[in-house]
Amino acid sequence: MKSPTFNDCFATSGARMTVAEALARFSGMLVPMAGTEEVATRAAARRLLAEDIVSARQIPPHDNAAVDGFAVIFDDLDPEAPTTLGIDGTVAAGHPLGRSAERGNAYKIFTGAPVPDGADTIFMVEDCEVSGGRVTLPDGIKRGANLRRAGEDVRAGDVVMRRGTLLRPQEIGMAASLGLERLPVYRRLGVAVFSTGDEVRDPGETLDDGSIYDINRYTLLSLLDGLGCAPTDLGIFKDEADVIRRGLADAAADHDVVITSGGVSMGEEDHIRGAVEDLGSLFFWNLAIKPGRPIALGCIPGGGGEVPFIGLPGNPVASMVTFMQIARPILLRLAGAENLAAASYRVPSAFDFKKKSGRREWLRARLEAQADGTLAAVKFPEEGSGILTSMVQSDGLVVLDEACEAVQAGELVEFVPFNEVLR
Repeated sequence: MKSPTFNDCFATSGARMTVAEALARFSGMLVPMAGTEEVATRAAARRLLAEDIVSARQIPPHDNAAVDGFAVIFDDLDPEAPTTLGIDGTVAAGHPLGRSAERGNAYKIFTGAPVPDGADTIFMVEDCEVSGGRVTLPDGIKRGANLRRAGEDVRAGDVVMRRGTLLRPQEIGMAASLGLERLPVYRRLGVAVFSTGDEVRDPGETLDDGSIYDINRYTLLSLLDGLGCAPTDLGIFKDEADVIRRGLADAAADHDVVITSGGVSMGEEDHIRGAVEDLGSLFFWNLAIKPGRPIALGCIPGGGGEVPFIGLPGNPVASMVTFMQIARPILLRLAGAENLAAASYRVPSAFDFKKKSGRREWLRARLEAQADGTLAAVKFPEEGSGILTSMVQSDGLVVLDEACEAVQAGELVEFVPFNEVLR
């Protein structure tokens, strides 16, 4: 039985659609399809969190020193002159004083050490003068200086990480600070990737006349690695209907998603297109974008129900850009992510450019320091969808929305760094 979720989400009227409309559809209709599991915190990097993490404790657990120096009771200080106090003990990290601070005394303390009860201000050691068991402290310090309060980072009951968060090193560190040995995460999305064509060869093989090396399959596998998926390389299928139909059916039987590039445009009689339509359903998304051609989205019956199929354009640059803008949010949503949009930044343009209204365009660009030291976006000179060097020599994409008709040098433009979408 076909999945209503996928069919409703992927079906279109044939009218041109904006990327914002596509993203809204994925966000509102697709639901995570990956199961959950617990993994060791050390092994959870680049995984998607499957549950909210609520802190059971406060961090820091106690007031502690932000510097090496002397802990004192602020009310013992002369506000207009240096103050000399006796040194009544030493406190190191992991070695609390074991008693409360007493009026008229100072306590030597090291960074991270728990502050004795009653002490509320810490002087930096380099600002103090020590002589004969006493320390002279300068005037002018504020109450609470150099003191980290218990719970100033996290309080018990705080939600410190939300479900669907991509776990980066900082989230792993936060989990460790909470004492969490294991984390609940979504299982990696199993994605099958293959190429077709009698002319396509793997790197290392000899090229015959008319043959080419397989660019897109290697690119897609790397993109999926960076997205935290578990891709399977199915290699190159012979350009035969039965072979491709059988390969698609086998891939859908034990994968969550099937993805390929090229050969599924609306005007082509292609074996991939025919095989997907024979096995399940296929829809073409006529997106108002450049680079990119209509994206093929569909479903193939699999072992656990309907398996999404994503067919990207065949030109290398168009394949990468449409992966970033269409396939990436689909895969993230199916994998359990909540935030599907990539971060972008406003930077000055170092070029003039004219475009058609009503279409979103992505220009390949690098960031280059200008005479005043600021960074500006420098457009790659060629725009062809087959020029892969444009991606290699660029730092990201300048996004020109549907309403834009021209850009002038010095004008602020939206820039999406590759490290936000290609990890």
